[in-house]
Amino acid sequence: MNYKETIKYYIYTMSFQKRIVFYLVHQLFYTNQKAKELIKNGQVMIDNKIINENIILTQDAEIKVNNLITRNRKTLVYLLFYKPKGYESTLHSSISNNLSVFFNNFNNLAIAGRLDKQSEGLLILSNDGKWIENLCNPKFEKEKEYDVILDKKPNQEFIKLFTSGVLIGKYITKTCQCKIIDDFSIRVILKEGKNRQIRKMCKTLGYSVLMLKRTRIHHFKLDSLNQGEYIKTNVSSTFS
Repeated sequence: MNYKETIKYYIYTMSFQKRIVFYLVHQLFYTNQKAKELIKNGQVMIDNKIINENIILTQDAEIKVNNLITRNRKTLVYLLFYKPKGYESTLHSSISNNLSVFFNNFNNLAIAGRLDKQSEGLLILSNDGKWIENLCNPKFEKEKEYDVILDKKPNQEFIKLFTSGVLIGKYITKTCQCKIIDDFSIRVILKEGKNRQIRKMCKTLGYSVLMLKRTRIHHFKLDSLNQGEYIKTNVSSTFS
């Protein structure tokens, strides 16, 4: 199987796994034939609508078989959170200084826009895995904005080099926006998010980062949130 055939097979497989027949067979343990018969006979409902084909399921859909609910509708939540300095951008309780203490009332959250332990600012969390995946997908080039305090005064040469691309390891960063805010502070807007990217870029140019705070991801802003606080927000389901 060549590369193109492998990709086609992968896409087909992933699509099949999201369809109702796959759910009926692998979650409710019907045979493939019985699952198709249930659909053909109008015995399967998605969000209270009878279906007659092997449709793709949304992750929040309610499923009924013979008028019995087999999967409840999932309530999707979208949270804007101010991560304090000193916490890892993870919810895994096995990792010290994780964020789970802030989200005891939520399950199955995923994180968009991770920050290193010494950084603070905006994270987005949701139980809508597909939405989080799209938000983080580099092909959509969503802007991320940061306020940064340096150990010495940046000059225009620093700005020129920073915005045109900096070699970090074996990678040259993409062009970005950067402007001086005051004597030691800059504001940076990136459309990528390599690990500790801003810190590494500054180090390459001879500067150290004393404080790094993310204030925006796409059109979501930190605004008046205090450290350790979150608010629920509404989102668009599409990206372009």
